[in-house]
Amino acid sequence: MKNYISKSALRQRFSDALSSLYRKEVPAYGTLLEIVAEVNETIDPNQAVDAARLGQERHGAIRVGTANDLSTIARVFDQLGMEPVGYYDLSVAGLPIHSTAFRPVTAKGLEESPFRMFTSLLRPELIDDSSLREEAESTLAERNIFAPELLTQLKSIESNGGLAEDEAENFILSFLKTFQWHDKAQVSLETYNKFKNHHPLLSDIVSFQGPHINHLTPRTLDIDLAQEKMRQRGLKAKDVIEGPPKRKCPILLRQTAFKALSEDILFEESGEWKRGTHTARFGEIEQRGAALTPKGRELYDRCLAKKDFSDFPDDWEIMRKQDIAYFRKTDNGFEPLTYEDFLPVSAAGIFRSNLGEDGEIQTLKATANQEAFETALGRPVHDMFALYSAQAN
Repeated sequence: MKNYISKSALRQRFSDALSSLYRKEVPAYGTLLEIVAEVNETIDPNQAVDAARLGQERHGAIRVGTANDLSTIARVFDQLGMEPVGYYDLSVAGLPIHSTAFRPVTAKGLEESPFRMFTSLLRPELIDDSSLREEAESTLAERNIFAPELLTQLKSIESNGGLAEDEAENFILSFLKTFQWHDKAQVSLETYNKFKNHHPLLSDIVSFQGPHINHLTPRTLDIDLAQEKMRQRGLKAKDVIEGPPKRKCPILLRQTAFKALSEDILFEESGEWKRGTHTARFGEIEQRGAALTPKGRELYDRCLAKKDFSDFPDDWEIMRKQDIAYFRKTDNGFEPLTYEDFLPVSAAGIFRSNLGEDGEIQTLKATANQEAFETALGRPVHDMFALYSAQAN
């Protein structure tokens, strides 16, 4: 009988391998890890929520172009114990995509390896230029973002019910190829510029052989100090931190990033390679706070709309008694559940700032379409409130 590797162990090995890959491709990511480690060392471990997870915690983000891309990557993530949680409509922020986050869904899985992948799918119906939409769809149809050996391995794992320990390294290496940077575009410079002029995300998703990972995010316990250190180390950090304001009792998710890199790209023209540039990959950090109940999210959204959070209690006991946040009972009383997911407004803010779109939000004639996303995915997404409710007591 084969000795199958656990999904949590495989997930952590893949997370470590992806971090090593990204550090080689984007050296500034290594600087970011150093900054986060320095900041986290200044925090009293007894005051840190999930302190044991900090060194290994990170999330990545990719953007895929087709339903087949999305459903296949969901099958691979399933082997890593990562399931789709939440539906995010980013068209409200002028981005022609909708998304989910693949992650562990149990407290045990998150404790063993808290790795996530925020995954976005292009919405071609939001490309209002029909000829450009057809060109994008035909370009996407001609590519396969997965290595042939990965697809072969995936079928074998699914039929066998698991991955043998001695097969794990090859599986990880095959899957890593999906996330590697490609410095040669699969479209001409003219076509790339047409896509980019319509929307920078369109050129990023369609113009390359694969959905290069565009950031890999470590978790810090003090994002304000980390942002200050980013600037001290010469990283061009965002002017503002996305998410809730700084609080004594942190809630949800706060994020910041250094601006995306302009990287050399080759475009084929008449049998020759022409140089150009592409801007996509950036360095992000996050600080996670407490998960909010539906009542808490409604209050948060009202405060966000007013840009005034004075009505939101900054006291754990009050938040628990008012059923604003989720808590679990421990030997020492109650502790808040960590928010393991994302905020669409913050995600869009990070994406837009790194596409050179800090100004007015582009208007898209769109509404949320979770049904279409789940059809492409091949399964429903988890309701995040139900997951938190199941873990709270």
